[in-house]
Amino acid sequence: MLEFVIAVFFLLITPGPGVLTTAGIGAAYGYRSGYRFLMGLCLGGLITMMIVISGLAAIVLTVPALRLVLLFASVGYLVYLAWRIASADSVIGFKPAKTPLGFRNGLVLQFINPKAYVVGATLFSGFTFMPDTPVVEVVVKLLLFNAIWVPVHLIWLGAGGKLGSMNLNQRTGRVINIGMAISLLVVAFVALLSVR
Repeated sequence: MLEFVIAVFFLLITPGPGVLTTAGIGAAYGYRSGYRFLMGLCLGGLITMMIVISGLAAIVLTVPALRLVLLFASVGYLVYLAWRIASADSVIGFKPAKTPLGFRNGLVLQFINPKAYVVGATLFSGFTFMPDTPVVEVVVKLLLFNAIWVPVHLIWLGAGGKLGSMNLNQRTGRVINIGMAISLLVVAFVALLSVR
């Protein structure tokens, strides 16, 4: 179970479309403006996890060639995003939205977020710690996942709000971008390790 919690933590703290958008809303509009978006993101994440857990995603992925195409497309997207973040010069890698994004935007984002499927597949197809009670294991995994997911996203929202109110120098911005990009590359690497 400890390995599962560690994997959840490292998969969730890394920048992906959800956390970058959350941080961008925080940077542009402050902490409070991001709550509605975050609630949509949370519900969308739960639905995405259920798609993975229910096997619906697995049905699509039973075709080996399609599975590889989707995996490499997702990993490619994550690598591309890491490159964009690292090459963002001195501007922090998340860009603020023009207007605050609401609940619906957060909900929809999770369905098109390749990281959500990679994370779900990695966490729920691996890390077996209750093999005799798989339903209980899924419930425990969902509870543990959300116990980490919600605070991590609130922290990203707060970090965006804090960074939005700061005037960072070019070197500091560059270090932050490279650190975020490296974290995202770790997620891509973990996704590649999940290939069986």
